[in-house]
Amino acid sequence: MNIRSPSERRAAPPPAAGLRYPLAPTRRLTLETVASRSGLHPDLLRRFVALSLLDASRDATGTLWFAPDAPATIARIQRLRAGLCLNYAAIGLVLDLLDRIDALEAALRSSTPARPRTAARSTPPWT
Repeated sequence: MNIRSPSERRAAPPPAAGLRYPLAPTRRLTLETVASRSGLHPDLLRRFVALSLLDASRDATGTLWFAPDAPATIARIQRLRAGLCLNYAAIGLVLDLLDRIDALEAALRSSTPARPRTAARSTPPWT
């Protein structure tokens, strides 16, 4: 017995070949949502996208869609701009370097086992 109405049955997309379960829709944020969460004007966010400081995708209608972590990236950009007085080109470079450092640290943590710390050492750590 099917509980759905006929309109709901027609609205469901057909499953893709080889998929067992339909994919869950990805969470995306609109330009207005990101602007209100970050407290910035939408034109400035469009400029961030044009400068590749912020990742966004466009749909068929041209609407900008952002990842759920976009407000955190914007806060990072604002901190770099205010705290270090960097221009936007330098901020892009710093963001790339910070992401690279995070990736290298994660690779280092996963590749080397943690060394046990000994309470008493025979030699000081600086020699």
